[in-house]
Amino acid sequence: MKRYSRRDFLRLMALSAGSLTFNQLLAACGLEPPASLPMGTPTSFSPTNTAVSGETLPPAATEAPHFSTDLVVARGSDPEEMVRRALAAFGGMQMFVPKGASVVVKPNICVAYNTYEYASTTNPWVVGALVKLALEAGASQVQVFDFPFGGTAQEAYVRSGIEEQVKAAGGKMMPMPDFKFIETEIPGGVDLKTTRAFQDALDADVLIDVPIAKHHSSTRLTLGMKNLMGLVFNRGAIHTKLGQRIADLTALFRPTLTVVDAVRMLMNHGPSGGNLDDVKKMDTIIVSPDIVAADSYATTLFGMQPDDIGYIKAAAEMGLGSSDLKSLKIEEIAVGG
Repeated sequence: MKRYSRRDFLRLMALSAGSLTFNQLLAACGLEPPASLPMGTPTSFSPTNTAVSGETLPPAATEAPHFSTDLVVARGSDPEEMVRRALAAFGGMQMFVPKGASVVVKPNICVAYNTYEYASTTNPWVVGALVKLALEAGASQVQVFDFPFGGTAQEAYVRSGIEEQVKAAGGKMMPMPDFKFIETEIPGGVDLKTTRAFQDALDADVLIDVPIAKHHSSTRLTLGMKNLMGLVFNRGAIHTKLGQRIADLTALFRPTLTVVDAVRMLMNHGPSGGNLDDVKKMDTIIVSPDIVAADSYATTLFGMQPDDIGYIKAAAEMGLGSSDLKSLKIEEIAVGG
């Protein structure tokens, strides 16, 4: 039987707010239920002082949150306020970030030659808001990083405007040196069984995925699951059976929270863009603990449906989340005047 890591446990507690049972969630993570729990144990499972890999869990991690919504869509002109209001609908960032947790925020910072206006990189104020809220919730540290394919990381961090906002919020912009990518098995991977994954992302208690919603020449759209490719070393290998392998990466990383930045969307010539005529201002944020649901809703902003995107279809078939928008409880919030 596999042991529960602290991050596995925290993720399960957050995700158990949905309709899946605790044991189903364990199975989706490639874990086996403890012998002391019969099949069908309800989501109200709430251990006291449970040891996870030798650690005693903090009180905030011992009870499963019960959300009244599966996904929140906020619309307005202020990115930080949209993020705050969307998370407030779930009960606040503290529902996802226990006190003392180490947090990684993973934006899309793919190139060093565009500012955020070109919608190839995540909106810096959205990233800054997530860092600020995680620290307010009691995170011990918040790291932010990505693995650009155009230019150096440091150039991309500065040019995107993300470094400035992260530092102002109290977070740390981190490099991604080659030696920190470690060979890692993917539990439940269908086509991709192992990959060299970035250790800091694997070790974090909480992973917050914050992609920008944009066109992509190979996958049609870059959303939350596609954004996880920035956490692996050999991205060229992922481009074989691309849709399935992105879903397999999702099975490995399983973000605690996905926040899709649709403040400015790149509608064509992605992923790098470079022409403001390809940018559409939407002033929208999508937030969900279910990455499949978040990506599924985001497709509708492009006039598509979830099954139009290979990795969304594959991930739903793997049981990694729900792509059935009609079955989801979706709350829409208007922020500001």
